[in-house]
Amino acid sequence: MTTRPLQFLRRGQPVALANVPPDRTLLQVLREDLACTGTKEGCGEGDCGACTVVLGEARGGKVHYSAVNSCIRLAHSVDGMALWTVEDLAEDPLIQPVASAHQPSRADSGEGARSAGTGMDTQAHEDSDGRGGEGPASPSGATTPPVRAAGLHPAQEAMVQCHGSQCGFCTPGFVMSLFGMYQNHVVPSLAQAGSAQPCQQPQGTGLGSTPCAGPGQPITRELAQQELSGNLCRCTGYRPILDAAQRMGTLPPVAVDEAELLHKLELMAHNQQALEGSLAYMAPTTLPALLAARAAHPTAQIVAGCTDVGLWITKLHRQYAQVIDVTRAAELRQLQHSAHHITIGAAATLTEAFDALVQQWPQLRGFAARFAGLPVRNAGTLGGNVANGSPIGDSMPLLIALRAQVVLASVRGERAMALEDLYTGYRQNVMAPDELLVRIVVPRPGVSEALRAYKVSKRFDDDISAVCLAIHLDIEDNTVRRASIGAGGVAPTPARARRTEAALAGQPWNAATVALAAQALQAEFTPLSDMRASSTYRRTVLTGLLQRFWLESQGEEAVSVEHFRLEALA
Repeated sequence: MTTRPLQFLRRGQPVALANVPPDRTLLQVLREDLACTGTKEGCGEGDCGACTVVLGEARGGKVHYSAVNSCIRLAHSVDGMALWTVEDLAEDPLIQPVASAHQPSRADSGEGARSAGTGMDTQAHEDSDGRGGEGPASPSGATTPPVRAAGLHPAQEAMVQCHGSQCGFCTPGFVMSLFGMYQNHVVPSLAQAGSAQPCQQPQGTGLGSTPCAGPGQPITRELAQQELSGNLCRCTGYRPILDAAQRMGTLPPVAVDEAELLHKLELMAHNQQALEGSLAYMAPTTLPALLAARAAHPTAQIVAGCTDVGLWITKLHRQYAQVIDVTRAAELRQLQHSAHHITIGAAATLTEAFDALVQQWPQLRGFAARFAGLPVRNAGTLGGNVANGSPIGDSMPLLIALRAQVVLASVRGERAMALEDLYTGYRQNVMAPDELLVRIVVPRPGVSEALRAYKVSKRFDDDISAVCLAIHLDIEDNTVRRASIGAGGVAPTPARARRTEAALAGQPWNAATVALAAQALQAEFTPLSDMRASSTYRRTVLTGLLQRFWLESQGEEAVSVEHFRLEALA
């Protein structure tokens, strides 16, 4: 079997590589085939973020930007996309200064005045505590607003000005996460202000040498923390990096010329060969073609975001001669809303899926933000998390509590079942060799429903759960009419706490009922003891979380650990 040539855009130009093995990672291609050694390998499992790159994908006439981990991303999965590494930000001709609609005042800037873009070599001073301050004082006593050095992207310059790098190994990944944040948060604010047009300047004048400057969107500490959740640093203590995240929006702005980028992506797509056929890497673009490929190649490895398969390659050294990528089938990327259900395609990313769920259940926002780090959520899919069936997967307890159904499909037809009925044992399920998970169907919330999801882990961000518990109650006239409870980390599979549900259903919603249900919950599972937690700890945490749910339902204010962490980094 052969692989079709891999093509993607870099610095506005197509890159074509032949004979790339189907299980070769993007990081291997960058470092070993293209000598792009600015992108680093740290953990090799999508945790540290040193390997972060940004992808640009054409969707509905716009470019969708996402920061992803290149160490666990299969190279062929970026076929037809635009790619940026840390080495490209100052070199990409499609990244141009943005014309200014107005010059903001200090009050507009949120964190000091924005630069008029007239200086190139003035560096911002640092406050005595190491945090970035404003520029040097002029003879009149006024301060010079922040400026950007010629050639550097605001994400890079902000890291320089705020001293966000010490040993430097993690810096490329942080810069790329900042670039993704810049494109998704700062640039849209410029467009809303009517100023997101490339500045008309002579060729070769450099990104920092033009008076074209405009307002950037102030990035809050909370937003910066969320966007950088997939990057780890051992040196700086994070505060100067968070300073840099806020600083970059105050520097003279730049933006990707999306019209030109879309044109180049369309040209590249027009010249590409079909992805379907008897290839080592197959990525069918329709559901019928995908199901036919699965029927023809039942032993091929199924991949979506590669956040699990990537680890099997980098850590377990598995090799895959044939791969089927489900993410190109348009039907599996859809999110549909009907009167009674939300239907999430199996290849919708975790970011997209959680956004859809949070729209219906805003109380899930904090839980969603704790699912891995942002680069993993940008790549991983909800269907992949469900199909993988890990007992410590965080989406399944929530979906069980939400009474979700999964739909399996093959060339023989479709069948639906409750999500908890998908699993038969540790990482085992009822899917036939020719079947695929194609969508998850979640009922919309009712007016009398109470829902909470809790994750307990040793580390707040980007960590595996010791215990995950989701509780969903229908309460009318202070009586529990129906209970659905999903648990993770306490059994060989994601599990439904049926005995605890029975202890709650039909009972008055009061402390006595909760106490009896807590006893049932503690006896319901016999979890293992491992490096993350003991069996006793897990069972004790389960009952504590049920008690917490009761207190929150009675109006007790929930205390957020995240609040204290953000205060410490302020």
